[in-house]
Formats: sequence, C-alpha cells, structure tokens
Amino acid sequence: MYNISQKYKSAFIILTKILIIGGAYYLISKKILNNEFMNKSVFFEKLTANIFDNSLVLITIISFTISNWLLEITKWKSLVSSIKYISFYKAFKQSLASLTASLLTPNRIGEYGAKAIYYPKNERYKIMLLNFLGNFSQMTMTVIFGIFGVFFLWEKISLDINISWIQIFGIGLILCIIILMFYNDRLTIYRKQIIHHLKTIPNKIHIKYFLFSFFRYLVFSHQFYFLLVIFGVDIDYSIAMPLIFSMYFISSIIPGFVIFDWLIKGSVAVSIFSIYGINEIIILSITSIMWILNFAIPTIIGSYFVITFNKDPILLKESKIRI
Repeated sequence: MYNISQKYKSAFIILTKILIIGGAYYLISKKILNNEFMNKSVFFEKLTANIFDNSLVLITIISFTISNWLLEITKWKSLVSSIKYISFYKAFKQSLASLTASLLTPNRIGEYGAKAIYYPKNERYKIMLLNFLGNFSQMTMTVIFGIFGVFFLWEKISLDINISWIQIFGIGLILCIIILMFYNDRLTIYRKQIIHHLKTIPNKIHIKYFLFSFFRYLVFSHQFYFLLVIFGVDIDYSIAMPLIFSMYFISSIIPGFVIFDWLIKGSVAVSIFSIYGINEIIILSITSIMWILNFAIPTIIGSYFVITFNKDPILLKESKIRI
C-alpha cells in the first residue's frame, strides 16, 4: 500500500527546494543589480578597467577563489574521514549545497542541517559537531589574526565605546554559560557526549582542519590585498594586512545573514580604510567582488546540488516508498 505520508513529505521537500533556490537567486540578483549602496556604472567601469581588460589579473583572482574553496572542501573531507570515507566530489557537493541553504539563515545556521541531511540519522549529530569544528577553527584564525590587526590599529583610531557595560555583560554571559554547562543535567549529558566524540577524532585530523583553516584565511585575506593593488591603492603590505585582519575580525562578530555579508564587511572596511584616506568606492567595489566570487558564484553552483540532493544513495535508502 502506498504510504500517503511519503507523498506529502516529497511535496514538502520539493517546496523547500523551490523556496531555497528561489530565495537565493532573488537575493543575489537584488544584491548585484539593485544595490542602493553602490553606483553600478562606476562599479562595472572599475571592474572592466582593472580586471576584465587584463586576463592575467582575472585568472589570478579566480585562482584565489578556487584555492579558497579547494581548502574548504578538503577540510570538510578531512573532518568527515573521522567517521567514514567520502570522495572529494561528495565533499564538494555537500559544501556548496550547504552554502546555498545557509544563505537565507542567520550566521549560516542552515549549513549544519544541510550537511547533516546527507547522512543517516544516527550520524547526523556527529556531522553537525564536525561542521562546528570546521567553523570554529576558521573563526579561531579570524580571532588570532584579528587581535593582531586590532592592536595595530589601536593607536590610530579613537573608540567612543562604554567599555564598562560590555565587560559586565560579557562576564555575566560567561557565568551563565558555566552554570548551565555544569549544573544542568541535560546539558551536562550533552557536554559529556561532545567530549566523548571529540576524543574519538584522531589528533592528526584536528591538526589538519586547523591547518586548512589557517591557509584558507591567508588565501582570502591576500585576495583582498591583491584587489587593493589592482585598484591602484597606494598602501604598504605591512599596513594593509593588519587593516584586512581587523576588518574580518570586526565584521565576524557582528551577527547577520550571509546575504548581508557584503554590507557588513563593506561598512567595516570603509570605516577602517578611511583612516588612510582610501576611496570608499574602491573599498566597496572590492568587498562586492569578494562577495560575488566567494559566495554568490559558489551559491549558484550549489543550487544544483540542492535540487538533486535526494538522489544521494543514503537518502534514497532512508526515504524508500513502502508498497
């Protein structure tokens, strides 16, 4: 007998795909074509003059993007290897599909569920933990380099911020987390499970994904610097890199959606680079190019995998229609 619930489940999956793809394409097109913060004619003029008219520059910029995603995909493949072997193509598919799904969610939360759905139910908890480790290692690099950048800028900017309430809030939040972690029975169980799963991951894998995060950070930060050079910004490398580190660090602690990543980084970058009198149109152009290359294009590619994700053998086995 045909399982009626399976019919509604299939319809829900199709509807979810349409919403994800439709929303992603709408937001990307709106961002690129109807961007109120960017003069499109000036942007495309600079894009043509500085990049499209020089094939070597274009190839170099694209190479940065490819290297960025090769490192991210390889990092995910390495993390999953602690559970099972997956091919590079599967890691590629899961990484880009999860990026597409996360476009509509705050702080890329949708990435956790999107990757987990490629695996059997008994492995999804571990997959979400592995995804957290990958993101945590990348954030660690952002913080380490960012603190260095902020120290560099400290004497060059005046921060009109009331530090006292921030300190009080931070201390209170930390105390609440500690109390919950150690005195709540359910969270204590989760904490023990997490520690247990972390111990099952070989040390060489922990080292690997941190190294991949380190090199990935160097790649996209130097891609930004390369674009500064291409756009004719006269700034020393020793000054530009701390500014870039600070930009990524400050923008990373501002909560938001991936679709607004350009706006957040653009606003922070304009504020930071204005210290050295760098034209805001150039900075906004660079942050837009970085967003298009590292988010928009991979999202478009990932949309294909969102559409076809249920063709994965694991999912077909789990959702087999009963007769």
